[in-house]
Amino acid sequence: MRFLPLGVGDAFSAKHYSSSLAVEADGQWLLIDCPHPVRKMVREAAASAGIALDVAQFLGVVLTHLHGDHVSGLETLAFYYRYAIRTKLTLFTHPAVAADLWSKHLAGSMEYSLPAIGAAPVQRMLEDFFDLRLLDENQTAAIGPFTLSCKQTLHSVPTVAYRVQAGGRTLGLSADTPFDPELIAWLKDADVIVHEAGGAYPHTEYDKLLQLADDVKKKMRLIHCPDAFDAEASSIKVLSQGCFYQV
Repeated sequence: MRFLPLGVGDAFSAKHYSSSLAVEADGQWLLIDCPHPVRKMVREAAASAGIALDVAQFLGVVLTHLHGDHVSGLETLAFYYRYAIRTKLTLFTHPAVAADLWSKHLAGSMEYSLPAIGAAPVQRMLEDFFDLRLLDENQTAAIGPFTLSCKQTLHSVPTVAYRVQAGGRTLGLSADTPFDPELIAWLKDADVIVHEAGGAYPHTEYDKLLQLADDVKKKMRLIHCPDAFDAEASSIKVLSQGCFYQV
């Protein structure tokens, strides 16, 4: 299993795309979070990594939460799947995240379409665009070669951390969260831990991650960092956009 960061920035970054990962195992791909402009992000990261990859190759999108820097590209990607690829976009997330996805995030721009000039608008529903797969914190979910586990984090909106397993390896993802020892304990056995270091609350302070045990810090990689964060001076490795990482 390996992963390709499509973006590594926080919500306010002027240097990087918003944080998102493409994860690969056995030639199959998952997209973790979906910022805008997702198709351009995929193309640029793939070109940088020297591979051929486009959004049609994803088994689905795994959502952590509904803040715009993590989900702003979902509308465009769903339209692309429906009208260009002629299929639904498969979407994996926790019920607490899914509860507000349509009514409070997507319906404003996706609920109605105009079939022809002078015709009445046609009402759409989430099911017209998405094949929604709800995840259970007490069970794993099989997605192609991947096995997915989830755990709710601490954040200002419902947010979910993940463990992604494939080929006997495990990738842990903190999602957006303040520093949470319980979450660290849930992630610590992963072979690679991608953890946000977004600065101040409700994100994780870098200094608190420095207090973790050396064996945890050694396999941790930082993402969602502010532009002012000095990646070269960091004693915990920071992810780079468009570079492959083995798990």
